Amino acid sequence: MLALGAPAGAPSADVHPPRRPGGLRPGRAERLRGASLSAEGRVSTPLPLPWTEVLVLSPLGWGEVVAEALALGPCTSVAFGPPSLGTEPAPEGWEYVRTYIPGSADTPALRARLEAELAALAGRTGERELAGIQVRFRALPPEDYASSWRKSWKPLRVGRLALVPPERASAPRPSDVRLALEPGGAFGTGRHPTTRACLRMLQDWPLSGARVLDAGCGSGILAVAAAVLGAREAVGFDIDPYAIPYAEALARDNAVAERCRFVAGGFEVLPALAPPFDALLANLYADLIEAHAGELSGALRQGGRFAVSGCVRDKRQRIEAALEGAGLRVELRRTRGRWDAFAGRRA
Repeated sequence: MLALGAPAGAPSADVHPPRRPGGLRPGRAERLRGASLSAEGRVSTPLPLPWTEVLVLSPLGWGEVVAEALALGPCTSVAFGPPSLGTEPAPEGWEYVRTYIPGSADTPALRARLEAELAALAGRTGERELAGIQVRFRALPPEDYASSWRKSWKPLRVGRLALVPPERASAPRPSDVRLALEPGGAFGTGRHPTTRACLRMLQDWPLSGARVLDAGCGSGILAVAAAVLGAREAVGFDIDPYAIPYAEALARDNAVAERCRFVAGGFEVLPALAPPFDALLANLYADLIEAHAGELSGALRQGGRFAVSGCVRDKRQRIEAALEGAGLRVELRRTRGRWDAFAGRRA
């Protein structure tokens, strides 16, 4: 996941990409209803809307738990870190966690729900340090953030892949493989470390003639990248039905729509996707990878390659144990910042 950016028209953020339990990405269904597809199949953004920033100071190490509490209804993807360069750094032992609410959905009732969810964390986890967490709500001015991103957005190179806007017909270098990606689109620009880790690992695989599965596909960037790199078929699924048109539009932008298929649903749809696959990608929350390691393994042929990402370092041992226990032999681990990614083969 969720490789995941901010929603269409939402403020830019260092957004947490992976998906939460009960959904493969946090809170997308509500926030995507304001956007639509153009006649050309391109994602279009509505007029600038006001947004409300929800900012929480979380005890260090508990950011994902706080993020779960914030993923309610119309709330957007959860982000970590200060909201701007002018924000005071978090006190030692604390970190910022934030989300965004469309102005039209910012009601006293929703604010009360968010505050109640945060207040319940200490009792739910049995951890005293989660008691008394405070939340701050701040109205942001209306702005077409998706368009404003475009002014400063620059093409990105990840290995051989060059991520460029759709209107750019060629990659920057002759040796690059072009991947067209809408700047500021619904699910980000592919810059998050977890997405980049999967994109890099994907390039190490022999994809010609392969069938590739993207578990929790979100925008479809990983599945589409696999097709662009030569996969015979790339199949993605996501619990959020509003993600599917965006993934399909991305495949069309890259002229690989006939080799990509996207399905709405969770892990229950796997049997209908005609496993086993030759390769598998899963950019998910660590707890989802741990819970569904057996199903991921079952979707992969013996000797098939896998890459999973979205795992914070403090859950490294648990994830490695879950993967190995499911017959997914870890051969490579890459760490970027606080995120781990694992690659290997099914035994």
